[in-house]
Amino acid sequence: MTTLITGASGFVGSAVAASAQGRVLALGRDPQRCAATAERLGIPVTSLDLAGPDATEVLIRLAKAAGVQRIVHAAAFSAPWGKPVAFHRANVMGTQTILRVAEAIGVSRVVHISTPAVHFRFADQEGVTEMAALPPPINPYAASKRLAEDMALIAGCVVLRPRGVYGARDRALIPRLLQALRAGPLPLLRNGVAATDLTHIDDVVASIWAGLAVAKAQGRVINISGGTALPIRDVVEAIAQRCGSRARWQRLPLPLAMAAAHAMELSAAWTGKEPRITRFGLGFFAYRQTLDLSQAKTVLGWQPKVGFDEGLERTFAADKSWR
Repeated sequence: MTTLITGASGFVGSAVAASAQGRVLALGRDPQRCAATAERLGIPVTSLDLAGPDATEVLIRLAKAAGVQRIVHAAAFSAPWGKPVAFHRANVMGTQTILRVAEAIGVSRVVHISTPAVHFRFADQEGVTEMAALPPPINPYAASKRLAEDMALIAGCVVLRPRGVYGARDRALIPRLLQALRAGPLPLLRNGVAATDLTHIDDVVASIWAGLAVAKAQGRVINISGGTALPIRDVVEAIAQRCGSRARWQRLPLPLAMAAAHAMELSAAWTGKEPRITRFGLGFFAYRQTLDLSQAKTVLGWQPKVGFDEGLERTFAADKSWR
């Protein structure tokens, strides 16, 4: 069985490709990263812009030649800041291409990777279910992923929302935390009540394969996480300790911090440079945000197996570049 994997030069996509049983048609966007991933995994990784004018036709030919029978759509532009057109191009137009290809070649088993950012709001949200009403998008990333998610559901895809994915070769969560640690004291907001449920990459990969295998998951949104509310302060200090560093904290009133972040965002909109911190980023340090996993357990037959301590051990054992 051949699996088409988009975003195969990225964090989640490459982990899926590395664990695949059977043939893989792996796609990425950046040619250099595709070449590096191909060398590491020992499989070809084709560079293709999914939002390009001829992407659908090219990919239909590639998929038919490879005998693709299922698709994992992990490609996305994920960032706390950027131009709305860039998010729309990568996340909405790229998804449109994949859905056209799936229809053209007759593939119904498609897993689309979305994000819990679609239901972020400036409030504590614990045990959020997939059926919870979605607020207005917090930023262009969330807006684009919500549109992509809607299209994927209409097409009958399995939509997974993995929370806070980390692990070896993570280029987002841990690197950004380390960057913030080095930049100065971190904000301690609302007396440090913030918590979230992170997810180790191995658990995410297992949920994706379950999504492809379980027919009753088609056309449904399913939350994926580590299943444990982790205090953000504990998460940051554990990562800092692994890196031989120390977390410094500064107590700040949340309204003042949010006002400063908003000012930085307004300045960034003028200069084009990413702000040091965004209101969305502050939300990570301010609120309790966790997911309900009932659907993952009852529909997919999946539950997390990698606790945070074990996950950090695996992460830093496999990738020593952060130490």
